[in-house]
Amino acid sequence: MTENIDPETGFLEQLGQRVRTMRALRGMSRKVLAKVSGISERYIAQLESGKGNVSIVLLRRVSNAMGAHLEDLIPATEPVPDWPVIRDLLRKATPNQIAQAKEALSGQGQGQGVPAHRMSFSGIALIGLRGAGKSTLGKTLAKEIGWSFVELNKEIERQNGLSVAEIIALYGQEGFRRMEQAALGQLLARKELMVLATGGGIVSEPLTFDLILQSFYTIWLKAKPEEHMARVRSQGDLRPMADDRSAMAELRTILLSREPLYARASAVVDTSGLSVDAAAARLVDAVAPVLQSEAKMFARG
Repeated sequence: MTENIDPETGFLEQLGQRVRTMRALRGMSRKVLAKVSGISERYIAQLESGKGNVSIVLLRRVSNAMGAHLEDLIPATEPVPDWPVIRDLLRKATPNQIAQAKEALSGQGQGQGVPAHRMSFSGIALIGLRGAGKSTLGKTLAKEIGWSFVELNKEIERQNGLSVAEIIALYGQEGFRRMEQAALGQLLARKELMVLATGGGIVSEPLTFDLILQSFYTIWLKAKPEEHMARVRSQGDLRPMADDRSAMAELRTILLSREPLYARASAVVDTSGLSVDAAAARLVDAVAPVLQSEAKMFARG
């Protein structure tokens, strides 16, 4: 016999799950979230387990620390998949753009000769967790096909004169995501074909990730969690899980939360157990279709 869960308990459990998922999307450990929010790690653990009867003020501190919208943490009927993108576009829209959107959604703008808009093709974008090989394989691919190679995080650092760590320390996750979106916009304005290596957490910002998907042939570089961790350790980089004894568990949680978003890529290349040369060859094979068709078509246009 299934035990009935009272509405309040169910609400708190769903709230905890949303906080845990949002934290993982941002790639933050509980320790980091506790430090940034000023809330104890023990309390955050209680919140995520559905046992924390959190106040709206504390929940706001948690959402601010993650650079998330408060409403994204509140359990409710799931909206359409593109709702976060639509919502963020509306927040930035002018009154005229909002009026046009209302017309389009109500069907009033149909049949009036409004041309469909298609983003310019900008090349190949590599997404995935740190340690997937985005930089190493991206450089190899770019050299193979004769395009420029760009690491988005390094572009952000170049444009702002600060390291990623300094940007996050000074402006928080939300500030970093704003700079990430601005840097991507400047790259797209170049109107040149490139191989772009993105940060692992780019999927947590709906507008930026949607722009990636529209502008690039996107490939998810995938590997087993153990390989991600081994590669990150070999690089001497454990951001944002340094000194965390549960780093492997955190990494699995991050990967699990991001997988549905990474899976929106145009193609998947699994690098598990492969040498660099073998993985590079597999990546070149994966981009062959787009090189033969879309890239040439857009380049002529």
